[in-house]
Amino acid sequence: MSRVEREILEKHGIDMNVLMEKLRKAAASELLTYYYYTLIRYNLAGPDAEAAKEIAEDARLEDRCHFEILVQRIYELGGELYNTLRELEEDAGCKSPYLPENRDTKSLLKVLLDAERCAERIYHDLCDYTFGKDPVTYDYSLAILHEEVEHEAWFEELLDMGKSGHFRRRYPGESPFTKKFRHIEKD
Repeated sequence: MSRVEREILEKHGIDMNVLMEKLRKAAASELLTYYYYTLIRYNLAGPDAEAAKEIAEDARLEDRCHFEILVQRIYELGGELYNTLRELEEDAGCKSPYLPENRDTKSLLKVLLDAERCAERIYHDLCDYTFGKDPVTYDYSLAILHEEVEHEAWFEELLDMGKSGHFRRRYPGESPFTKKFRHIEKD
């Protein structure tokens, strides 16, 4: 934990309890979404599911990256994660995604779209809270927000709700906006 970092943030008007709560809720939501992306990806089947699987895999791996970045920041600021997965799920900033009863591609994609929209709200809130006060958390949150907006657009396109401008990642989980924060880079 950086005592100087905490001192500076508090001096700039950051309530560390509020910030930690926001970061923990965001991290919990990312881990839950990663889990459900895994389940949903395996349930995508049929002739219209292949494109959705590829995009779901990109978003799944990028959400795992988001979780890891948030965990890093939580610990940098002297916070901790949850003691149990039950606590994590109960405190998440977004309700848990789920496997819908009807597991056709469209129903599965709607679950993912809802998760991305909730994530966008979380990162807009974090950006608003940290802007001009906590440049590190702001930078992390803004980078994650860029990817969440892109994820939403991908699923909207797959659901015939508009065009996304999605371009295939060079490799699954590339995380173009957040990769600068990862400790291990893919070649």
